[in-house]
Amino acid sequence: DEFISSPPRKTVRFGGTLTDILLKYEKGDTTDFELLKHQLSDPDIKDAQIINWLHEFRASVAYLTKELEQLVNILLKLPWLRRSREVVEEYLGFLGNLVSAQTVHLRPCLRMIVSQFVPPRITIREDDVDISDSDDDDENISENFNTCHRALQTVAGYVPSTPQFLMPILVEFFPFINKSERTLECYVHNLLRVTVYLPTLRLQILELIIEKLLKLDVSTPQQDIEDAEEAANNSASEEKSTEEGLFDMEEDEDRKGNKVVSPSIERMAHPLAERLDILMTILFSYIKDVCHVDGKLDISNTKDLYRDLVSVFDKLILPTHASCHVQYFMFYICGFKLGLAEAFLDHLWKKLQDPNNPSVIRQTAGSYIGSFLARAKFIPIVTVKACMDLLVNWLHKYIDNQDTGANAYCDVALHGPFYSTCQAVFYTLVFRHKQLLDGNLRKGLSYLQSLNFERIVMCQLNPLKICIPSVVNLFAAITRKYQLVFCYTIIERNNRQFIPVVRSGTGGDLIQTCTNPLDSFFPFDPYILKRSKKTIDPMYQFWEELSAEDLENLKKPIKQGTSEDEDDDFLKGETPQNDGVVGIAPNSYESNTRSPVSSIGSPADCYVPYPL
Repeated sequence: DEFISSPPRKTVRFGGTLTDILLKYEKGDTTDFELLKHQLSDPDIKDAQIINWLHEFRASVAYLTKELEQLVNILLKLPWLRRSREVVEEYLGFLGNLVSAQTVHLRPCLRMIVSQFVPPRITIREDDVDISDSDDDDENISENFNTCHRALQTVAGYVPSTPQFLMPILVEFFPFINKSERTLECYVHNLLRVTVYLPTLRLQILELIIEKLLKLDVSTPQQDIEDAEEAANNSASEEKSTEEGLFDMEEDEDRKGNKVVSPSIERMAHPLAERLDILMTILFSYIKDVCHVDGKLDISNTKDLYRDLVSVFDKLILPTHASCHVQYFMFYICGFKLGLAEAFLDHLWKKLQDPNNPSVIRQTAGSYIGSFLARAKFIPIVTVKACMDLLVNWLHKYIDNQDTGANAYCDVALHGPFYSTCQAVFYTLVFRHKQLLDGNLRKGLSYLQSLNFERIVMCQLNPLKICIPSVVNLFAAITRKYQLVFCYTIIERNNRQFIPVVRSGTGGDLIQTCTNPLDSFFPFDPYILKRSKKTIDPMYQFWEELSAEDLENLKKPIKQGTSEDEDDDFLKGETPQNDGVVGIAPNSYESNTRSPVSSIGSPADCYVPYPL
């Protein structure tokens, strides 16, 4: 009855059809026009009325020129998404007619659709403060998003230039990082859905998302995340203790399950880390879905996505210092196929050796190569050896060119890429030496000896002075254990020459001891976001902690005797007779024990300071 009676009411109220009202408006009679706007803006407008008016508007789109922009904006604000299916279909038809007849309204239509990419906002005020932007209608939200994408596809079908107008709007509507996790999650998910039916926008959308993720990442240093987790665990322990004192055992078990244990399993204590964790999980899922068709890896899709991701990596990730998690999208996609990992290493290698690249980019590329070779489980030892050969040969050529020249002295500013490459080689050896020597110890040692570490370590550029102490100490211990090179003479000499840096500031003089003059970092250090971590862990090489016995063996050369004794032993070509040097036997290095899965340790935790 309502549906049937609606048109007569409208006709009586406005004195004619929609076309009549618009024609009157053109002649200056705005009375009916204002009534029309008022009725369309009515929050209690009925489905039947919306359908009738949309039907008339579809037939009258020729009149909806730019002069009637205000009326079109009212139509675009109609609450069509959460209405009956008939309303939705009629509205989609109206949008198609409107943008095909009046492309001047394309941008407002796109803005209206993109604004629906986040859950509807509900306002909860507490002490005059708005404390919520979560959604009010979780049950229908997925269906609403599906409808939005139908609308966007409808518009794009009528207007081929839609992508170029859409991208700035997607950028504009990206929620601030302090919005709720749900809002960010929905928006990013919907952006990635757009790439499926508008593939020309994929690269730009990936850039947009990764840029936002990167801002989140650098805003939450790993130490802050760990501190927040520790504080949350301490708080949970205190709450648990309080509950144990107030409730009986049965009640305590319920409360412990609901309030203490469950939240800490998945949620990150740091609010920005929680947002980053959710968004990284979505990005990993997207990469997996694009690369796999019916559960099988699709080589063509994977290569295309890899190219886009490498482009984003070069533009955003490589110039960003000390991001912790976002770069793992490259780690993840490279794990799908060895060819991708080798292509990524080759890409980084070209960046490193190209003198036309800025020094900081070359150094970062070196850090990525070392960290990737050390941490990626899916890279076989044959690939590691091929990369080691490339890097070490480049180091020897660099030494040939520099060692006798005017710049043959230790200077980070002059030789940054050289030191970064040295550190990559040392770091890779620390992680991979067991595999390099596995199976045939004699053959493995012969290979390591052929790399001639002694020349690198003892060159005038003095890489042991510049590289991170933890890496240097482990490299020195391992190379001495297998009698490849004796580093402790140089380490001691560097320690004696080391002078603390005194800097003056507003707070007075500050004495600093710089243990990282290269300002380097390991981009694939342990991943600590709880949800997305599950995706990375199966392909990640954790640091294998040394057994107590082997730890003592490796430590003894540092602590044994004085530096003069070590100098003498080294200069005479003798092997010091202590437990620090292990005989060359097939099982001589197999006393290491695997760290537990829960350990996220890194070599940096083992030998941090140089011995002074």
